[in-house]
Amino acid sequence: MRILITNDDGIYSPGIAALARIASRFGEVRVVAPDVEQSSMGHAVTHSRPLSYRKSPIEFPGIEAYRVNGTPADCVALGTHLWSKTDVVLSGINMGPNLGNGMWHSGTLAAAKQAVLLGIKGIALSTPVGDTEPDFDLLAPFVEKTLSTLLADKELALYNVNFPQRPRDTRWTRQSVRLYDGTIVPGTDPLGRKHYWFTVTPLEPAEEGTDRWAVDNDFVSITPLRLDLTNELMLREKANG
Repeated sequence: MRILITNDDGIYSPGIAALARIASRFGEVRVVAPDVEQSSMGHAVTHSRPLSYRKSPIEFPGIEAYRVNGTPADCVALGTHLWSKTDVVLSGINMGPNLGNGMWHSGTLAAAKQAVLLGIKGIALSTPVGDTEPDFDLLAPFVEKTLSTLLADKELALYNVNFPQRPRDTRWTRQSVRLYDGTIVPGTDPLGRKHYWFTVTPLEPAEEGTDRWAVDNDFVSITPLRLDLTNELMLREKANG
């Protein structure tokens, strides 16, 4: 099995190093990741300038690794072009969760989506970050178990996986979609120039069975996704109206 690994945190992230080590137990691994952090980049693709890649400045023992001057989606497009017959794309392990509404702007998930658009299975993996760096050694058995389950399925599929800091089990979940109160927080930089932060406050609690509920209750969340965003119920109502 040929496994392409990328992320949105960049080539220097400890999360991608941890994922590469674990994934190497399942097949031949190659790393192609952004040269700088691309968090919350979403599914942006670069079309106004050429892309280039260079060998990674940090070593991934026994694994070819490269950095790209582009987005996570760019890395998947370029990586699969340079490495033909890629079987699966893994994106992560992201330093921070990608749950619920966060899926819409996640660069981590966008890399997995790009894989599926190219006809390749895509799996995004993330974990929360607290006051300290995630304990990837503690998470490793759960990451390995999750990959063992998802890689055994030969169908084209898209998965979003989130690991709590201290998992106790795994749950199959659906996306938590919650309305939120968007707030703009103004501030001033050291030179007196105005700047603004965008922040949100959820207006609804996470429902049981959702990805956010699972992680809040120390379960690994595995959410199967699809690229088709069609509102089937509304389509039927409008078509029959």
